[in-house]
Amino acid sequence: MEDRVMIFIDGSNLYHSLKSFFKRTDIDMGKFGQKLLEKRRLIRVYYYNARVGRKEEPERYKNQQVFLDGVGAIPYTELRLGRLVYNNWPNSPPYEKGVDIQLATDMITHSFKNNYDVAILVAGDNDYVGALQAVKDNGKNVEVALFGKERTSMQLREVADRVITMNGRLLRGCWK
Repeated sequence: MEDRVMIFIDGSNLYHSLKSFFKRTDIDMGKFGQKLLEKRRLIRVYYYNARVGRKEEPERYKNQQVFLDGVGAIPYTELRLGRLVYNNWPNSPPYEKGVDIQLATDMITHSFKNNYDVAILVAGDNDYVGALQAVKDNGKNVEVALFGKERTSMQLREVADRVITMNGRLLRGCWK
């Protein structure tokens, strides 16, 4: 029987990683998901991000809406949006609220509901280590898709059953 896969994408991490490693962010999320999936059966992709403030950053808000509408239109994809908190704007940048915890909660909840066999996490944040361990302890496999050098996110690499290296070769054919 083929493995049932759920993909959990930390959108902000993906965006900033693409920007710093490839100097571009125009990834086709549908094709990207297919690459990660390989020949396995997709159950669902969850894409997490924080909504930009309409008042605070009208132009960025508009661009993000277009992008999020595109992601939302991909079959079997769920958008999960936290919020950006603007304290002392524009002097200090906004920060995300509730995104990491939502992703970790969903990943653990779906594992206990037996909704997947393999979770693929697209994120580089060591905060997810505990959630991945919980999922493994519940009998599931966890894969982590990471950018950059082997020394990045050591704890994520150690807890993962498999590390998928996000490089130019993997992303070939995934650009818009």
